Amino acid sequence: MADSLLLLDFWPSPFGLRVRIALAEKGVEFEYKDEDLSNKSPLLLQFNPIHKKIPVLVHNGRPLCESHIILQYIDEVWTDRSPLMPKDPYKRANARFWTDYMDNKMHDAGRNIRKKKGEAREAAKKEFIECLKLLEGELSDKPYFGGETFGFVDLTLISYACWFHTYETEGNFKMENECSKLMEWVKRCMERESVSKALPDPHKVYDFVLSMKKRLGIE
Repeated sequence: MADSLLLLDFWPSPFGLRVRIALAEKGVEFEYKDEDLSNKSPLLLQFNPIHKKIPVLVHNGRPLCESHIILQYIDEVWTDRSPLMPKDPYKRANARFWTDYMDNKMHDAGRNIRKKKGEAREAAKKEFIECLKLLEGELSDKPYFGGETFGFVDLTLISYACWFHTYETEGNFKMENECSKLMEWVKRCMERESVSKALPDPHKVYDFVLSMKKRLGIE
């Protein structure tokens, strides 16, 4: 019997986007359900009653939550194609470190660029750029963070790429000027069908941010 796979997600979420990219890399078909996070579905509340957040991957009726856990599960279940994590234990630990860094320090700085004003926004922009420069240093001259192979760190970071236009516009800076090597990596990743088909138009993401600000009364 074929696997039943359902992804509960929200279209611009970097956390859900990386799951979609991972499944595409593995060539695994799945059903997709876009959630309205202002009116969460009974299905989402049923399958993630603790955090009540997306993404949730439901595999044969059994839910998995938190994107990093889902990615590692995908890699462990579909082992016959496109490995996401390196075999070496140290390299795996290093990959987990950088993805945690992105989803905490970098993500928080990007969010503050969108939400803060004045000096607080400038501080967030500086922190965000510093995060990118550190990541650029980790990438070094390699095609991908994992070397020659697109993997766990790559698909985690590239899931933010559709938000870069928003950060640039809100923060009044150009990432190309700050981290040109990293932007070359973005272009390289976008050549992959798994990435280009998953990531939404950056301008659509920015329009979503503007509409959300208007709805919340944030200038």
